[in-house]
Amino acid sequence: MIKKLDKLILKAFIGPFIVTFFITLFVFVMQILWKYIDDLVGKGLDFIILIKFLIYASATLVTLALPIAILLSSIMTFGKLGESFELVAIKSSGISLLRFMRPLFFVALVLCFVTFLFANYVIPVANLKFAVIYNDIYRKSPAFDLKDGVFYNGFKGYSIKVAKKEKDKTTLKSILIYEQSNNPQDNTVISEKGIMKMSPDKKFLEFKLQNGYRYEEKGNMADINNEFVRLSFKEYNKLFDLSQLDIQFTPDSLYKNNFKMQTLRQLDIVLDSVNKYKDSFSRRTQNELSLYFNYNKYKKTAHRGITADKTKVKTFDDLIPDSLKSLINQAALNAVASSKNIMQVVSADFEASTDNTRTILVEWHRKFSLSVACLVLLFIGAPLGSIIRRGGLGMPILVALIFFTVFHLLSTFGEKLVRQQALTPMTGMWLPVIVLFPIGVFLTWKATRDSQLFNKEAYYIFLKKSSAFLKKKNNYLLK
Repeated sequence: MIKKLDKLILKAFIGPFIVTFFITLFVFVMQILWKYIDDLVGKGLDFIILIKFLIYASATLVTLALPIAILLSSIMTFGKLGESFELVAIKSSGISLLRFMRPLFFVALVLCFVTFLFANYVIPVANLKFAVIYNDIYRKSPAFDLKDGVFYNGFKGYSIKVAKKEKDKTTLKSILIYEQSNNPQDNTVISEKGIMKMSPDKKFLEFKLQNGYRYEEKGNMADINNEFVRLSFKEYNKLFDLSQLDIQFTPDSLYKNNFKMQTLRQLDIVLDSVNKYKDSFSRRTQNELSLYFNYNKYKKTAHRGITADKTKVKTFDDLIPDSLKSLINQAALNAVASSKNIMQVVSADFEASTDNTRTILVEWHRKFSLSVACLVLLFIGAPLGSIIRRGGLGMPILVALIFFTVFHLLSTFGEKLVRQQALTPMTGMWLPVIVLFPIGVFLTWKATRDSQLFNKEAYYIFLKKSSAFLKKKNNYLLK
């Protein structure tokens, strides 16, 4: 049964949590937009495509926004309660801080579970959709927009430049159309003026050129003597296919094997397959090298023959006739070179499999570490709020920003160190939790003892007492 005290803390927590979550998610989405702004601007993307892009981008950031929102909202909640002396009244009635945090502890457990479900089932799909739509946007040609004196290269194989475009946006002056193909077609078209308009079916862009020349070069590039043709015209129509500017939709199956786009169960299946493949390297290497080391099977026979003959052999060359030494030496060198090539190929293949294993384990542990981070950051934010005793968005945001920076840097460095094989995937991906968990335990312990950790007066009194003690000791030594 939920008591009034639990309702009080839940009511004080839910509001700031929702607000900070969406603010944090909005900041992350703006960062994504800033990162990809060059690929979005000037493409003539419709509203639906942009909305899909933002939805998929924001979905991939939910698991990062949730821990930060818990940290910030818990600092704000306990800071506000401490500032209004409600926390002091609750403690004076004999209720401990841990009991007061209990409802938030269960909320954090639920959010941990939600984060895991989101990371395991939603984010792989969001990553897949985001990769597909970003690839489509990246490959889309810029929207058709002729600018005075600037070449436009949106149509494949052509480059268009106009000296001036009139205010009606259709009349053009001094038009140059250059074909970037090596085929014996229209290489260059120059016109004094022209009219640009859409075809009735909206599938082609038509240039009605007037008073100009068309230059052609007929023949092959390898030929020295080619035919060069110049034709003048009063009117000349040139069509451009507008479907080149449309977005081309990529099938989802193109990215389905990416490890970031797989669930925990799929990662386990792939990891098992990769481990089985790595286990076969020893047998594979032995089978491929055995073709070049057949003499091993004759080693014992040769030894018995030498012993029975009682002939002293100093080197292996003594067993080879002079007429065959050159041939056998060359065969040995070829066998060594082939063996070296086989070992290089096998080694590169083994290294690639090891990298795949490392990448799979990184994604595997990421799904759990981000979930547990929600609980760890709660035990940092709640004690900090009760110690700081400041509500609002001032001090809580500053403190939360510091711990978020630490959390983000540890996550980034941990993953990078895993890629560099300096840490195991488990240690690298759990590095933020490993570092921040003792800090959370320490802050919780200090908060339960009404610590003056962030009280300026406490530090002032400590420094004053230390100064008096040193002064007294100095006077004693002088005597």
